[in-house]
Formats: sequence, C-alpha cells, structure tokens
Amino acid sequence: MSGWKRGLDAAGVLEPGLRRDYGVQRELVARFRRTSYLAARALLPGALLPHVVVATAVMHHGDNLLDTGSRAQRAEAWAVWERRVRAALETGRGDDPLLRALVHTVAAHPRLRAALDEYLDRAPAELEFAGFAGEDDYQIYVDAYSLPAFMLVGCLLGPDADDGRYRAACRAFIDGSQRLDFVNDIAEDLAEGRLGIPDGALERFSVKREDLAAGRAVPGVRELVRDQVGLAEAALRQARAVSGLVPATSRPLLEALVEVELLTAAAVRSRGAQVSRGSVSPSPVAALKVLLRARRKMPGKGFRS
Repeated sequence: MSGWKRGLDAAGVLEPGLRRDYGVQRELVARFRRTSYLAARALLPGALLPHVVVATAVMHHGDNLLDTGSRAQRAEAWAVWERRVRAALETGRGDDPLLRALVHTVAAHPRLRAALDEYLDRAPAELEFAGFAGEDDYQIYVDAYSLPAFMLVGCLLGPDADDGRYRAACRAFIDGSQRLDFVNDIAEDLAEGRLGIPDGALERFSVKREDLAAGRAVPGVRELVRDQVGLAEAALRQARAVSGLVPATSRPLLEALVEVELLTAAAVRSRGAQVSRGSVSPSPVAALKVLLRARRKMPGKGFRS
C-alpha cells in the first residue's frame, strides 16, 4: 500500500469515491506547488497530509478565480464559488471533487470552518488589488487577503488553542513570503498591469515602473530590491517563533517553510536588479538540505508517498 493510501486511511477517508476526490486535489497541488507539496509529503504525518492538501487546493482555486479575467468576470466567478462553498458547508454535500473533499476535511477538523468563513468574507479584497500607494496599504492587504488565505492551512498546523502568538507568527511568515513574492514576480506582475511593491518605495529609490518593465539594472533598482528583500527577511526571521508554538507533528514543516523562504530571499538578493527580468528559485540542493534537517526532527516514523 502506498504512503498516500495509508495517509487516506489514517485521515478517515475510506469511501472509494471520496478517496478519488482527494486524489484529484493531490495531483493539482503537486503540480502547481511542487516544492511545498514535497515538503508536506516528507514532513507531515499521513493523517494530516490529505487535509492540508485540500486546504491548499481551496486557496489555489480561489487565487485563480480572483486573478483571471476582467474585474467583472472575476467578481462573478468568485460570487458563484462563494455561494457553492457556503452551500456545501451548510448541507454537508459538495457538487465537485474539491467541495466533497473540503466537506470531509471540515468535519474532521472543525476549526477550519472559522478560517474558511474569514477567508470567504475577506478574499474579495483581491479584486481591488492594483498596487499600493505606500507601506500601510501593503500591510492592509496582508491582513485582508494574504493572512486569511494562509490560515486555511495554518489553522490545521497550529495549536488547538491560540492565545494570539501563533497567528502573529503566521502573519510574520506570510508578510515576509508575500513581500518576497511581489519582488520575485516583478516581471510577471508588470505583464499583468500591476505591481506589488509600494509606490512609496519606488519613489525613495528614484525608480520608475518603466525601469522595472524594461529590466534596467540601474542603481536604484538594485537598492529597491535589496530594501524589499531585507524587509521580507526581517519578517521571516520573526516567523521562526512559530517553532515553539505548534504541535511536534507540525514543527518540522513550518520550520522548513520559513527556511526555504529565507533561501529564496537570498537568491533574489543575489539576482539583484535582474529579478525584474524574471523570477528566481533557491538552489535545489540547499532546499533539499533544509528538508533533510527538518525530517530528522520528525517525531516517530516519517510519512512518504
């Protein structure tokens, strides 16, 4: 029996059709978030992995709906999806593989329901995103969209009761991760007509959008990248506090996610102004070393797929 099948057994996913529904989500997540999926596969207990996969799939599906098409198209697609999710949660029945798997995961982990409600309420903030005038606007975006989206997964990995410290550590993580994404994705975002680096930061370094769009390696761009990466690194170092706030079963994965993001930050810093011509990933060897170190900290026998 494969590790995935053992994980489904441990997670209480026993009905053949439902197992296929979870398998669909696994394939999707493994394809679009390969590194994160491999980390979860290697570092989470089997009973938790299927539920984390489903929560990740919900987040990804929402991102796609909110990012694809005109604003009117995106708003309509999101409204339809939100109604379907809420109906599935109320009735306990889903009408597609993702919703059927989600209903089962919420039944197994009821605290996900509150995270879903917050996410559904706040996700439309992404419809309005076209860039940020200043740092305050960026921080508002993190609270309105990035953090609720991350907490779909974060609530499954955290303690049973949170006095606020775990959520704060998760916010530090997603603050650093989101900012890093915005720097690393300059070329992609500009191609879509938006930019995640605040206008105020561009002004401080005398950088114009045209400089970034043209991939000009001017001094101001190098300084801008260094500044934004430094802010991301500071937040990610704060996120290391998550290690002492979660169950032992979640600790290796969360620690690895933080360290891989720090590796990505180092890669972006090294690329400098050239990041405006295309994103960069950390060294696969370095990332593997992070996973291996984390795996050695796993309680009991690890889970493999």
